Amino acid sequence: MRFCDDLGDLGFSWTTDERMTRTSHALAADGSVWLVDVLDWPDALARARTLGRVEAVVQLLDRHNRDCTEVAARLGIPHLVVPTELPRTPFDVIEIRRWRHWQEIALWWPGPRVLVTADSLGTNAFFTVGDDRIGVHGLLKPTPPRQLARLDAEHVLVGHGEGIHGPEAADELRRALSRSRLSVFSWAAMLPFRAARRRT
Repeated sequence: MRFCDDLGDLGFSWTTDERMTRTSHALAADGSVWLVDVLDWPDALARARTLGRVEAVVQLLDRHNRDCTEVAARLGIPHLVVPTELPRTPFDVIEIRRWRHWQEIALWWPGPRVLVTADSLGTNAFFTVGDDRIGVHGLLKPTPPRQLARLDAEHVLVGHGEGIHGPEAADELRRALSRSRLSVFSWAAMLPFRAARRRT
């Protein structure tokens, strides 16, 4: 694993050097830290504790347990699975899906304009098409989460891949959402090649 998405005092992310590039996040505000879709990496957990008291593990996607249960139990903190709200935190909860087999939320941190997603958006080759820096999950491309387009995000953190940052992040996000339906056929056509690369 390695660190990525350094947000200074606001937190950081860490990701795996594997095809699916699973990514976790530590978000810090006012002496408190929240771990998101956490993978158990001692270096990351030790770094998170330098930013403040770790309050909870937040799981944004029902099937993204990863190491959330184990880490929360070891630290003696709550494990919040796809919560409908997060009181006493700086985060707004945005509903992505409440399907039977797909329950997902995103977090919006208005002050620093940080958007955190799980599987609805990603930046690795499974999600993106062409020169896109970020893309919608293939199964959601026909019905993308357009509610995210209203957010003027400066940082977009994802569950698979490194995030995107800077004044262009909001435009990149809106572009991905607006052309999601158009890109679904190109994405599907590339699936055999993506699968072959994962097997090698």
